[in-house]
Amino acid sequence: MKNIIKTIILGSVLALGSCDSLLETEPRQSLTPETAFTDVESYQSLLFSIYGKVRSFNYYGQTMMIAPEIMADNLRIIANTGRYIGQEANADRSHINLWDFSTTNNFRGIYSAINEANILLTQIDEAEGDDALRTKLKGEAYFLRALFYFDLARVYGYEPGQEVDGYTSSVILRTTPTLGFSNADFRARSSNREIYDQIESDLTSAVASLAPQAIGSSGVYRVSKGAAELLLARVYLYEGKNAEAASTAGQAMATLGLTSSGDGLLEPTEYEAAFNTFPNPESVFEIEIRSVDWSSVDGVNNSMSSLTADVYTGAQFIVTATDELLESYDEGDVRREMWTETTRSGAEGVVYESKKWLGAKGDFLENLPILRASELYLIRAEARQKTGDATGALADLNALRSKRGVEALTGLSIDALFGAIMNERRIEFALEGHRWFDLKRNGLTISKAGSFEPVPYSDYRILAPIPQDEIILNELLENNPGYN
Repeated sequence: MKNIIKTIILGSVLALGSCDSLLETEPRQSLTPETAFTDVESYQSLLFSIYGKVRSFNYYGQTMMIAPEIMADNLRIIANTGRYIGQEANADRSHINLWDFSTTNNFRGIYSAINEANILLTQIDEAEGDDALRTKLKGEAYFLRALFYFDLARVYGYEPGQEVDGYTSSVILRTTPTLGFSNADFRARSSNREIYDQIESDLTSAVASLAPQAIGSSGVYRVSKGAAELLLARVYLYEGKNAEAASTAGQAMATLGLTSSGDGLLEPTEYEAAFNTFPNPESVFEIEIRSVDWSSVDGVNNSMSSLTADVYTGAQFIVTATDELLESYDEGDVRREMWTETTRSGAEGVVYESKKWLGAKGDFLENLPILRASELYLIRAEARQKTGDATGALADLNALRSKRGVEALTGLSIDALFGAIMNERRIEFALEGHRWFDLKRNGLTISKAGSFEPVPYSDYRILAPIPQDEIILNELLENNPGYN
C-alpha cells in the first residue's frame, strides 16, 4: 500500500513541481539552462529570484526572526491569532518549518532556492559573457546556498559535537540541480558533519569570489566579501571551531573597517534611528523590500512591523517583550529604549511594542538586516572565551557595550564572562532570531518565560520534525527522534 501511495504522490508532485525532497522543479527550472540562460548576464535574473526567496514571510521575512525568540524566552504572545501559539508552549511538532511551505505562496521551502543556486553554479561557466560578473554571481550563489543549508542544519539537526545519543543526521544534501523527472531521485539525510563541510566550502568560495562593500552602503543589498566572512565566522562558532571563529571574525572586521575598540559601529545616540534607516548603517547584509515585492495585504498580515508594533491601523501586534528580557538590560542601555510601553485591547496590563520594526518606508514596509556588524564582536568574544583568552573576550564585549551606552564590565570569572556574552547576544539581537539557536548550539536548556516549562537540551523538541508528506514520499528519509 505504501508503494501505491508513493507512486500516486510522486506522479502528482512532479506534475505540480512541488516536491521539496527532490528539489522542486518549477516550469522555469524544467527548461534546460541552454535555452533559459543565453549568457552570463541572463543568470543574474536567476540570482535575483534566489535573493527574493530570502524575504519570504516563511523565512527571514518573519518566521526566522520571530520564532526563535518566542520558542525561547524573549517574546510572549499577547493576542491569540493562531500564530506562534504552539511555538510559545514548545508543543509537539510546533517548531520552525523550512523544508516545505504552504502552496499559497511562491516559496515552498528552502530546497527550491537551493535548486536555483545549483543551476547557476553548475551551468554559468558554460555561458558566454563577462568573467568578472561570472565570478561575482557565483560568489553570491555560494553564499546563499551556504545560508540555506546552514539554516536547514540548525533547525533539523544538532551541531557537530553537540549530538544527543550520537544522533548525527542532518538534512538532504544536493549540489547539482534537479532539472526534471529524468534526474530526480530520492536520498537519505547526510550527517551534520557533511552538511557543515559543504557550508564551509561554499563560504570559502564566496569569500574568494566577492569584493568588499562598505557597512551600511547600498552594496549590502547584495552579498559581499565581508558578509561571507561574517557568516563563515558564525558557522565556525556553531560547530565549535573557536580558534577559526575568532580568526575569521577578526578578518571580517578588517574587511569591513571595524576596529577592536568599536570604531565603525554607531554611537549610542544613533542606534534607534538606524533601524528605521535604509540600509541600516550597521548592516553587512540586508534584504531590501520594495512595495512592488508585496501584495496589497502582505504588510498588515505578515510584516514584522505589523506583528511587533501598533504603528499602523490594522496592525496585528501579537508579541511583546517578556519580563525576563526587559530585566536583562543594564541601566542606560539604548537597546532597552527600543521597547515602548503601551497597551493592547485584550492584553492585561502594560505591554511593549518594538521600535526596531516600525515600517518606516510606509504602510508596514521596511528592510530587514540579516547580518549586522555588531555580531562580529560577539562572535570573537565568545570564541576567545572558549579558547581561554578571557582578556581578549572581555575587550570585544566591552567594545560593543561602549557603543550601546553601558559601562564596561570588569573582574568576571571565565564562567561569568560566558554568561555576560550570552546576555549581550540576547539583548543585541532581540527580535532578530538568535536566541533559540544560541542556547541550542551550546547544548543548554532552553529557558522559558512566565509559567512555561524549560526545554531540556536532551528533549526531542530541540529538533524540528520533517514534514510527514516527505517521509511518506521518500522511504530513505527518517524523521528525527521522538516524531516517529
